Amino acid sequence: MTEPDSAAPATRCGVVAVIGAPNAGKSTLVNRLVGAKVSAVTHKIQTTRFAVRGVAVRGGVQIVLVDTPGVFEPKRRLDRAMVRSAWDGTGDADAVIHLVDAPAHARALGGTPTASDRRTFEDVGRITERLRRRALGEGGGSILVLNKIDAMARDRLLEVTRTLHESGAYRDVFMISAETGDGLDDLWAMLAGRAPEGPWLYPADQTADAPVRLLAAELTREKLMLRLHEEVPYEATVETDGWEERRDGSVRIDQTIYVARDSQKVIALGKGGATLKAIGQSARQEMEREFDRRVHLFLHVKVREGWQDERARFSALGLDFDA
Repeated sequence: MTEPDSAAPATRCGVVAVIGAPNAGKSTLVNRLVGAKVSAVTHKIQTTRFAVRGVAVRGGVQIVLVDTPGVFEPKRRLDRAMVRSAWDGTGDADAVIHLVDAPAHARALGGTPTASDRRTFEDVGRITERLRRRALGEGGGSILVLNKIDAMARDRLLEVTRTLHESGAYRDVFMISAETGDGLDDLWAMLAGRAPEGPWLYPADQTADAPVRLLAAELTREKLMLRLHEEVPYEATVETDGWEERRDGSVRIDQTIYVARDSQKVIALGKGGATLKAIGQSARQEMEREFDRRVHLFLHVKVREGWQDERARFSALGLDFDA
């Protein structure tokens, strides 16, 4: 009988939820730590609609990062489902990161805030209060991570740090730029050091646990959001209808873009179908990079009034219709 190798290094594995107001940079942070694109990223709010798990590995440590939808004041059924998904993502986590857009918070504290800054400030306040109650109930605090520090003066950064840390919701504070990677080594070192000893949850070469069909749909929706303006991106969803493996190693992907009104379908198609063609080309190129294979992408646009109130559409996104 072979004795176990007591000299073998112990592996560690931790689950970390990343929560924050819309557009704080959560997906950028998760993608940067994972080293691969696992979440859609745009400059528009509400890009992430459901919790996505990215898998980061360094040395003997695996950290599963749960990228959650932005937390904001919900007004519609879809909003409520997204916010519920965000908080549900923190339920079984070993640690919770609250990511804050530091420049926006600083402007709201005493600068010249925009309407967006004021909404962000209010959303951060609600999150902080809930995390404070969580800290009191569990005897510990969350991790405050101030993002976009390269875009603000140090004295304003310290003011933001002080006001948030005094809430009692946080046990640690880190200052980073998810875009450039500044400060992420220190954040990783802390997360790795606190990860419990135990087996990894995913194979070493897996970067995400989202079904590939869902990831493909999110990549197309990202390009849709980047290309279109006004209300269309927020009233549209993408579903992967077909996934056909071909003998040459390529894949045929059929997707439907659902919009709420005929006028939105006209915008999504563009003159002579030019807009849809551009969205499809950009999405296909992204998929080929992510899936490391040739992709044949076919997009269709359909009007489905009230899709945001259909249980089937919520199920396709992994959201709770009854939230």
